[in-house]
Amino acid sequence: MMMHWRAARFLLLPAAMAGLLVSTALAADSGPMSWRDDLSPKDRARVAKVTAETDDFSKSEKFEALPGGATTNRKVFDRDAFSQFSSNLSFAGEESFKLGNGLFRRLWVSSPSSTQAADGLGPLYNSRACQSCHLKDGRGHPPGVTDAESFLIRLSVPGPNGPVDDPTYGGQLQDVAVPGLPAEGHIKVTYQEEPVALADGTVVSLRKPTYEIDNLGYGPMGKGIMMSPRVAQPMIGLGLLEAIHPGDIEALADPDDKDGDGISGRINRVHDDRTGKTVMGRFGWKAGQPTIEQQSAHAFAGDMGLSSELMPASTGDCMKGGEQKCFDMPSGVQAKLGPYEVPPDMMDLVVFYSRNLAVPARRNVDDPVVLHGKEVFDEAGCPACHHPKFVTRRDASMKELSFQLIWPFTDMLLHDMGEGLADNRPEAGANGREWRTAPLWGIGLTEAVNGHTLFLHDGRARNLLEAVLWHGGEAQASRDHVASLDKADRDALIKYLESL
Repeated sequence: MMMHWRAARFLLLPAAMAGLLVSTALAADSGPMSWRDDLSPKDRARVAKVTAETDDFSKSEKFEALPGGATTNRKVFDRDAFSQFSSNLSFAGEESFKLGNGLFRRLWVSSPSSTQAADGLGPLYNSRACQSCHLKDGRGHPPGVTDAESFLIRLSVPGPNGPVDDPTYGGQLQDVAVPGLPAEGHIKVTYQEEPVALADGTVVSLRKPTYEIDNLGYGPMGKGIMMSPRVAQPMIGLGLLEAIHPGDIEALADPDDKDGDGISGRINRVHDDRTGKTVMGRFGWKAGQPTIEQQSAHAFAGDMGLSSELMPASTGDCMKGGEQKCFDMPSGVQAKLGPYEVPPDMMDLVVFYSRNLAVPARRNVDDPVVLHGKEVFDEAGCPACHHPKFVTRRDASMKELSFQLIWPFTDMLLHDMGEGLADNRPEAGANGREWRTAPLWGIGLTEAVNGHTLFLHDGRARNLLEAVLWHGGEAQASRDHVASLDKADRDALIKYLESL
């Protein structure tokens, strides 16, 4: 039996105002959320009411159309829909956002260069700009004949205490290098079509990918090499995900499936580079990074070979098992800018930008077919992992992100998704079959923003139905429920997902 996560109605301040106020008409006796140390007992009761279940699918819930709360982008739904700043951002915040946007789009060059504030690229890299991977701040795609810029391969080999970076190729394959240095290799993907018959006789073809690395630049990879293919993820709503109280995520975790619903979400415990502590992972396909800052620093280092305070090596992913020449290439460190190619003030602006990319408003929330699709989504048990909503912490890092009712459709937890989606490469506490529940907000605008409808961690699914049918493991029952639907119910489910 699948657990259902339904939602209740609430009242919100006018959109121009930054905070969320739960209606005083809601009773304060609904039970405390004791882990919410940022809230008073009264507010805990209100938040519990706001995030409670609903069984009314005859109409949309109040403010369901604003998935980012007061931060929601309500105006732009074209190819720039994912590139808007939080609607409640101050004027000064808008200026910082625009500066961060400029840095996010900056094309870095190799050293030495006359553009000293933008050199230091490489020596090994995948892309010259953040925006080149996160196209229009949106979703990447698998490689075509020549273009693999928004796609990468994570690497590791077995070690004495768990997986470690490949001694020659590091933790990530870089398919580009600065002049005078060979690239590590080039990614080749082929697909095998596999037909899947649905209960009503419809046959859907799923494409199963196989990955190869051609033209290895530094000899063979390590024994037992593990590879994890991944497309770049959308950038929207990251600051809101960071502002979810850890206790709310802990409350959803059920690693031993004690409630017997077949869902056993786990938290990935990862290393915090700034504090040195082991903390909750939130970002990346396997929740391998704890903060937007750390996610950004590792992307600068791995994707572009750029050093920062958290990742101080200007040689990027050069490894001792490779060529010494990789370590001998000039860096972009400038005495006047400090010891890093990405100085702290520059990193702060990129993090600010990433933290404040607004989630677009939903469309057609009161369409009868969409509402029916929402009910089908619920009946299939999808909300057991794609948890609809949270109220962000009152003491968030920015007031604009504080105490917002948000609808990300993720529990931020790791789930076993079955052998079909397994990469068989552990990451921190995540095993090779586990993935973090991907947020669904904005998913219906993927084609408008990125010109494709390729989903899942490696972009193998060509549409939303294929993505659902690839689900296995803990999601097998939900997948089978969808496969049993008639065409009208199935189409309604897809229309609901497209409204997110």
